Amino acid sequence: MPGSTCPRTPPAGGQALRCGPRPPLPQGEGMQPCAECGASMNPRSCDELFHALFALDHSRQAPWGPLHAVSVACFLLQHPSRLPADDGAMAWALLHAYLDGGLDEVNRLVGHARRGNSHRAQGMPVRVAPDAAPPHRDATRSRFSVTIEVVAVDGTFPSASFGERVEAWAAATVAAWRGGS
Repeated sequence: MPGSTCPRTPPAGGQALRCGPRPPLPQGEGMQPCAECGASMNPRSCDELFHALFALDHSRQAPWGPLHAVSVACFLLQHPSRLPADDGAMAWALLHAYLDGGLDEVNRLVGHARRGNSHRAQGMPVRVAPDAAPPHRDATRSRFSVTIEVVAVDGTFPSASFGERVEAWAAATVAAWRGGS
């Protein structure tokens, strides 16, 4: 059913994913770009590209699987209507961790968050990003110079240079939210 939601939520987010058949996308001229990230959505929408990437991420194969958290963080921050209740604090922290320390730093941050989610943490909230306050979802931002459409290349997210494209996506996302380009 169009607009139905999946029972699962993405690990880095709190919003349910949209599932089910989608209405056909308009083709050619006159097609409106994505209102949130600016991608052309021709021939595939951001949602469709995200679902294709999500499937590759969950294969747990390199290069997609190890970059899952970074990819989800980029997508959420470029589509702020989907940000979880924390206004993207974890997504923002993940992008900063990735840009500052690479995958090792992302894995450390994710591990810290998982430990904080444990029943052994006894309800103590875990602060995962003390130095990286996220912008508010309604904050003015500049245009994103790299979107999921760029990372997808031809819609298949080819493995060649995938890591470099994700790094450019992360950098462009942070720069846009900071007011740069």
